[in-house]
Amino acid sequence: MEAFRVIEIKQSVFDNNDRKAGELREELRRGGVFMLNLMSSPGSGKTTTLVRTIEALKGEFAIGILEADIDSDVDARTVALAGARAVQVHTAGMCHLDADMTAQGLEAMGTDGLDIVVLENIGNLICTAEFDTGAAKNAMILSVPEGDDKPLKYPAMFSMADVLLVNKIDAMSFFDFDMEKLVDRVKKLNPGIRIIPISAKTGEGIGEWADWLRAETKKWKQA
Repeated sequence: MEAFRVIEIKQSVFDNNDRKAGELREELRRGGVFMLNLMSSPGSGKTTTLVRTIEALKGEFAIGILEADIDSDVDARTVALAGARAVQVHTAGMCHLDADMTAQGLEAMGTDGLDIVVLENIGNLICTAEFDTGAAKNAMILSVPEGDDKPLKYPAMFSMADVLLVNKIDAMSFFDFDMEKLVDRVKKLNPGIRIIPISAKTGEGIGEWADWLRAETKKWKQA
């Protein structure tokens, strides 16, 4: 039987991506730009939350949005109308953004004059959690209709997020959703995570979320 080699392609891909992500993060730090990687399932309210965020920080921070989708430019148009600099990134069927794709998006958008860049990642709770994008912090949105059991099904996502926004709390009475159970499940995976209940529709909780983003951006710029 002939000898053969086993090549761990996935590990190689991750190693290369992690190296690129570190370089990108340092480049953004030198430029004083705080980048947030925002992840969630489709329909959780990422774009509506971003519009609320732009409105809350308008006049205080210049914000850029990288909108990642398999196709369409509807989200980029929405956040641009809200007052952010926006670029739509099409992934040609890929279910995540990596550091190289993020760098290409940043180059197309330009970061001069920006304080905050939010990367609205592809809508899923699996492969987006696996790739370092070069962001300073990772945020995720879980909407009430998705259920409080999602940390049991997608532990990697909840483990790597720095902040969790629990959206659509205005619809809590219509769903079998237990906030205490959610918090307990998430904290077991990630004791240091910040959990902020919000309603992007009504604006409830957006002030607390804006305060978190404001504080993290200032810390990043002072580092």
